[in-house]
Amino acid sequence: MSTPDLILAIDQGTTGSTCLVVDATLTVLGRATVEFEQHFPKAGWVEHDPETLWASVGQAVEQAL
Repeated sequence: MSTPDLILAIDQGTTGSTCLVVDATLTVLGRATVEFEQHFPKAGWVEHDPETLWASVGQAVEQAL
């Protein structure tokens, strides 16, 4: 039995991580978005905690699959 070809796409935005799983015909099989906190240390500045950002990618992948 063969395994179907799948594509996992990750979109890293400023407020969240989105993962999309599609098959060879581009049919969406799974999608998930996990938001993360933004920090504003000064006016006009925005920062993100890299560990929280990375964790949000893992959570979105897991949920999309």
